[in-house]
Amino acid sequence: MSDHDPLERIEHLVRSSTRRLDLTGFRSFILRGNVVDLAVGIVIGTAFTAIVKSLVNDFITPLVGIPLGHASDFSTRYWQVGGSKFLYGDFLNSMVSFVLIGIVVYYFVVRPMTHLLTRFKSSTGTESETKICPECRSSIPYDATRCAFCTVVLPPAPAGSEDSHPV
Repeated sequence: MSDHDPLERIEHLVRSSTRRLDLTGFRSFILRGNVVDLAVGIVIGTAFTAIVKSLVNDFITPLVGIPLGHASDFSTRYWQVGGSKFLYGDFLNSMVSFVLIGIVVYYFVVRPMTHLLTRFKSSTGTESETKICPECRSSIPYDATRCAFCTVVLPPAPAGSEDSHPV
């Protein structure tokens, strides 16, 4: 068989112990902070969803079912029209779960992050430390003499730049 025979090449690749599957790039990708944080967030979100569903199914819907006379299992309530069942009890359970998860995410994630970002943004003062490149309109440091994006040469900052520093 010749050197170009595919079966021979595959057999050589399998038999050679010097060629190993290189997983270093994949390992560094998986172990980056963003991927691990996302995985943890998904796991915690799934667990939280199970808790909220249990709260809705086991506590809230029996309370809703009391005035309707069927306090045992509200999720099995339905309307029947033309032989089709419309499970409004199960739909209401899902709606209550969705609203509760949305409220918790808003008050415990979105509002604190928004508050934190506004505090961080106002305390850094990045607006006064940057200027706009006249050529490509990107934000660059105020004392830069060359744009990092389009490499246009910029005039040096004037002496006493505190007086002419943009606000």
